[in-house]
Amino acid sequence: MEIPMYVNKYKYARYAFFKWRYQLEFYNKVILAVSFACLTGLLAQVRFYLPGSPIPLTGQTFAVVLSAVVLGKWWGGISQSIYLGVGIAGVPWFAGMNGGFAYLIGPTCGYLIGFVLAAFFLGYCVDTYVRSRKYWTMFALMFFANFGIVFGLGLSWLYFTGAFTDIWSLLLIGLVPFIIGDTIKVAVASGIASSITPKQAYGKEVDVN
Repeated sequence: MEIPMYVNKYKYARYAFFKWRYQLEFYNKVILAVSFACLTGLLAQVRFYLPGSPIPLTGQTFAVVLSAVVLGKWWGGISQSIYLGVGIAGVPWFAGMNGGFAYLIGPTCGYLIGFVLAAFFLGYCVDTYVRSRKYWTMFALMFFANFGIVFGLGLSWLYFTGAFTDIWSLLLIGLVPFIIGDTIKVAVASGIASSITPKQAYGKEVDVN
């Protein structure tokens, strides 16, 4: 059965894009990293506070995972590091148009640091393993990055600050209210990531037969 021409064009387009970004000059990668940092700051303003929780539900997750997928194993994390560093310097682009070091050491500190590490982790997987670009593999990786890394660090920070007297209260405030919403975001982000990533090698993947 002959494969339709538009399918071949689609496969080539996503392969060509990722090969292009893999071969970009340093200054172009910096520009893209700054752009995704700005996107993260923009989506951070899309926020909803759930009853009883000091942690807002924001759109940052999309920017974090997309920066990792589009920019790769180093530059996705670098883009989130730029977002964090510039916000600490005082630019008000954290959630709620906040900025500065005082905001960093507030209840969202662990989550913000988790964004950086999650981007590094996902970028590494996408660049290193072709199989990571399939939907369910991507879903599993993003689910771990979101709940294992971001929420893991976020909850650890909240516990460290002594804001909660027991683990159950911590989970009820810092995790449980976000499970459904973040799972939906992970599912959507996985679909986007899977659709724009090539299923053949374009760089130095290690799982190519």
